[in-house]
Amino acid sequence: MTINLKKWAGLGLGTAALSVGLAACDSEEGEAYHENGAAEHAPAGEMGEGEGEHGAAGHTGGEHGEGEGGEGGETGHTMDTLAVPERLAFMSGHVKAGLALYRAGEPAMAAPHLLHPVSETHAAEREGLDALGFQPELFEAVSQALDEGRPAADIEAQLAAAEANLAMMAAEAGGDPLTTISFLMDTLAEEYAIAITDGAISDPGEYQDAYGFAIVARERAIALNPSADDLLAELDALIALWPKGAVPVADPAPVAQVLAYASRVTLALPQ
Repeated sequence: MTINLKKWAGLGLGTAALSVGLAACDSEEGEAYHENGAAEHAPAGEMGEGEGEHGAAGHTGGEHGEGEGGEGGETGHTMDTLAVPERLAFMSGHVKAGLALYRAGEPAMAAPHLLHPVSETHAAEREGLDALGFQPELFEAVSQALDEGRPAADIEAQLAAAEANLAMMAAEAGGDPLTTISFLMDTLAEEYAIAITDGAISDPGEYQDAYGFAIVARERAIALNPSADDLLAELDALIALWPKGAVPVADPAPVAQVLAYASRVTLALPQ
């Protein structure tokens, strides 16, 4: 799997966002996505996230278009070369999106995101996580509950246990949280740019991924120290651009606005 930060490579997120307008105006809260809207917009696979062709921005093959351990993109990031803290953050973003969708009563949209900790397709994301205390059985139980059609409320204890395992691994992984947050903002920027076409959600899976990465970035910011209040405020403002969380909406925030807010997060990182 390759992470292609096509538009931002060599520029840095701050420069890229400034180039599309730091003064992007606030959008009004989107109307509820109509009942079958996500399915209509999904370009391929389950909500555009499936095991097959991704269908956006040249992404083909496995998740996000690249085969496991495929050739590097313009930034050279593949799951084989990405540091463990960033790889864990990447997987966690998908899981957070899936859990949010499951809890919101959208199990069909949740399922492909929740495959990341358990499927062979995404095995490269999990390299090195066993040493951090990864408990795949927790995520397998969640996937099984999805398959059985059980509502999230019935297995909240299992959902919380899966989240706790992610948090424990993040603490064990070490690394520089600032580097991880910066990586997540770059990845979020690419995902969101792919998700939106002509002001509408053309790829719900990428829209949901970007939300998950924002949530994980906030968790990493909380782990810093009390002096990160400004950073948390900027992350909260960014997350608010998904008015219904990971659930798609009819009137999503413009790409320029999301990039501007992600840039503000990057600028707020403690020096």
